[in-house]
Amino acid sequence: MQDFKHLTSKKRFSASSFLSPRKNDSRNAFKRLDEPPPRKKRLRFLLPVIAALLVAYPVLSLLLSGRPAVSSVREEAHPGKLSLKDLDSFGAFRLAAGAFPTARAEGGRLVAPLAGGGTVVYAINEEVQERVKDVLAQFQVPYGVFVAVEPRSGRILAMVAHSSILPGWEQQAFYGIYPMASLFKIITATAALEQGKVSPDTVIPFRGGLYSESSRHWSDLPKRGAQEMDLTTAMGKSVNPVFGRLACDVAGRDSVLRCAERFGFNHALLPGTPVLPSKAEHPATDDDLRLMGAGLGREVKISPLHAAVLMATVANGGTMLVPSLADEIRDPSGKVAYTHQPRPLRTVTTADVSAQLTRMLSSTVTTGTSRRAFHDQRGRPKLADISIAAKTGSINGTDPEGHYSWFAAYAPTDNPQIALAALVINQDKWKIKASYVGEQALEAFFK
Repeated sequence: MQDFKHLTSKKRFSASSFLSPRKNDSRNAFKRLDEPPPRKKRLRFLLPVIAALLVAYPVLSLLLSGRPAVSSVREEAHPGKLSLKDLDSFGAFRLAAGAFPTARAEGGRLVAPLAGGGTVVYAINEEVQERVKDVLAQFQVPYGVFVAVEPRSGRILAMVAHSSILPGWEQQAFYGIYPMASLFKIITATAALEQGKVSPDTVIPFRGGLYSESSRHWSDLPKRGAQEMDLTTAMGKSVNPVFGRLACDVAGRDSVLRCAERFGFNHALLPGTPVLPSKAEHPATDDDLRLMGAGLGREVKISPLHAAVLMATVANGGTMLVPSLADEIRDPSGKVAYTHQPRPLRTVTTADVSAQLTRMLSSTVTTGTSRRAFHDQRGRPKLADISIAAKTGSINGTDPEGHYSWFAAYAPTDNPQIALAALVINQDKWKIKASYVGEQALEAFFK
């Protein structure tokens, strides 16, 4: 079509042009040797015919098929229409996610009607759901989202989102992806622990401030006077240079990226559902790798749902289960068409590495970045009988704009019953941190 357009723009075709001989041009003598006059006449006849057929093809195809041109588009415009027969985990999640905004409490369970008839019954824990909903509304957070998962079954126990400035944002808040910040330190630690080069007690020397964001000199250690910290303390305090060095100087780029892939990055966690794939772009330089390992890679993004599943995976000894929003789905007659059964998705790491991670993550609420949220003004623990493994994250973001505060956890550490992820995006004036939301959720769950 491009060649034909070029020809027609330069010269019009007419009946006389076919009948009259073309004038010789001495400057085109060599070209005439390549294309003899008889062949050129055939081309002058065929090109307009071919072009006309191409233009008429859409009309001809419609006449021959006997179908409207928009039929295929219309078929794809309603992806939510799924048969209740032979539902798999992904199809059930898709149906449950579509119906979730209309869910209501009924008979002690959260249920929602399906558009084509039938009902979704959720495994939502009403105490946790309502407590988090009240907290986010009470403090009028600009953007807040919370997801909780049962580690050994994959059942989603809570999904709450709230925005005081952008109504409607809540609909997709659970499934969108946001800068992961220091939650990525869990992946960095996993990659290093798997190689057997370090343990939770390993002391790492480093240079720079604890929360430095300039990684250029983290590995340039002075002959004397280098700071140092064991990995457990560094995890609890979220020390950037330690985990930047751990990624670059211990684990290595390939190991970190492979570990991220196993945790579910760069491919669909739940194919065919609204959950966007989390992403971890490959670091181009060692400096980029250090930033990534420390949780400062701004192109490392995760959904709150995936963050909760990640924590549930560590709590479950390294086995990732398919998260389930629907506990069961009933057809229009009330007959159960789908019942959730725990389904392993993949083995991410070993039980031994998960146990080491649990030990490291436990320092976050005892001596680390969430100590204040989990202790009263006198320093007494608010959940004294519950051992908690947790990680915080903090970073600025632009979509939506604000300061991102993450808190991800599971508890109890010896018999995990709940894993969660909370994200609060504050703007000019801080409302609350995500760790406060997490503490309130755990208090409601274990009360």
